[in-house]
Amino acid sequence: MAEITWEEPYCAEGNNCFRIGTDPEGNAYIAVAGQEEHRLTDSREALRALILEIKAGKADHLL
Repeated sequence: MAEITWEEPYCAEGNNCFRIGTDPEGNAYIAVAGQEEHRLTDSREALRALILEIKAGKADHLL
């Protein structure tokens, strides 16, 4: 398995901290900070699409 390069955690006030990581093989990862061994994995393209949809407000109903 390729080495995952994790970004610094993103922490919203009062919420869990999440981390995003990538590897040289083109995979992307999302995990709760401190629990990186329990991660979601998909392609970088899928992660990009997810972020763009969230930024467009398509997950606002979950707030």
